[in-house]
Amino acid sequence: MFRLIPDWLLYIIVIAVVVFTLFRVDQRADAPEALPDAARDGGFLPPPSIYDPEVLVEVGPVSSGMGSAFAISEEGWWLTARHVVDGCQHVGLVVSRGAAVPVREVKRALFADIALLRTDQAPAALALDTSEREFQIGQRAFHVGFPQGRPGEAYSRLIGRETLVARGRYEVEEPVLAWAELGRTSGLRGSLAGISGGPAFSANGQVIGVTIAESARRGRIYTAAPTSVLRLLRVEQVEAQGLPAPRLTADNYGQQSDDLRRELAVAQVVCVAPGDGALNP
Repeated sequence: MFRLIPDWLLYIIVIAVVVFTLFRVDQRADAPEALPDAARDGGFLPPPSIYDPEVLVEVGPVSSGMGSAFAISEEGWWLTARHVVDGCQHVGLVVSRGAAVPVREVKRALFADIALLRTDQAPAALALDTSEREFQIGQRAFHVGFPQGRPGEAYSRLIGRETLVARGRYEVEEPVLAWAELGRTSGLRGSLAGISGGPAFSANGQVIGVTIAESARRGRIYTAAPTSVLRLLRVEQVEAQGLPAPRLTADNYGQQSDDLRRELAVAQVVCVAPGDGALNP
């Protein structure tokens, strides 16, 4: 059953989204210039290594805001970023203007910036591809969600692995995949904050990662490694059962992303911090 978000709370949250800085590496006023759309390098992604470069992030204090999530089972399981929902008093998924479905359970990974959400059901679910050994340097990814609190997406190519070191509200070190941004939604400038927790798709429509951080200055987007996702599913004994999205290309990913949000396979997450109110019926 849907529960309405009070107008005053929705207004506060939307304003907060504009300055949503829960988990960004850095920021600047404008998006980075698009990198050359180079041909696929063809080499396979190497395994994690102690020599992988590190990227340091600061996890800020809990505050009300919004992020992204996507369904992996029509039984009501969703994936998102841990920092989007960690410490929230109430969590909901926006299903229409002013209405949210309450999240019944939040299961946070202690080893990565990912989390599972549970609702009564999900209208559509997406297929996961955790075959990390088959990933190739230079392959494309399409990041879908709600950057700056609005529908939006970005397009990137895989450049390798890094180790994400989180400090602040919680501490964790995890292997992540680093992507060079090639393009994004027309008119979307500045930070991609708010897309955290959204899916990263391969060209064949399967989800190959969870978007968790960005470095605007370096023109990079970071996703949780598929092995981390697989580990969380095994720990929580959750079976992902979804279907691939339609094939995505540099020409159609905007339209395909709109369809995924319209079908609620990708949804917006509302976090209400302690003391900020509640998702009232």
